[in-house]
Amino acid sequence: MKQCIDKRNLNDSERVSVTVAQQVLYKQTNKEKYSGDRNMKRLLVKALKNKYNMTKEDAIALAKTVESIFNSKEEIEDMSIDKYARALFYELQRERLLKLRREEYKEKGKYIRKYYWSFNNDIIKEEAYKKYKEAKYKIYEKLPKSAWLIHSFN
Repeated sequence: MKQCIDKRNLNDSERVSVTVAQQVLYKQTNKEKYSGDRNMKRLLVKALKNKYNMTKEDAIALAKTVESIFNSKEEIEDMSIDKYARALFYELQRERLLKLRREEYKEKGKYIRKYYWSFNNDIIKEEAYKKYKEAKYKIYEKLPKSAWLIHSFN
């Protein structure tokens, strides 16, 4: 059961304690680390390949780019990435392969929001193992145009 705590009614030391406790709880609930698991890297490649209908080489290159941005971390702060990586992450979030978490805290009388990106391991696994059914006549799209031309002149 998730418990929401209104940090606005807490003093600074209580707010820090709650934030630390939430981070510990978040890490405990996400026991499966993406960064150290080779299987998850392989699954990300498969998920990208299936979701975006890309070649394996393109999926590998994109997965390496995402992994290099994460730099073996479970989650990264949004302010630490450049605008091109952020645009890529928003695209991956639209397909639910990445998650975005928001954290609010008060600093010098102002409420500040921080955003953190992380892998959505459940969806990555789901997409990696998803079997796409080919359409009944999809086989004809795989034939080269030259085969159709030769057949039509005979």
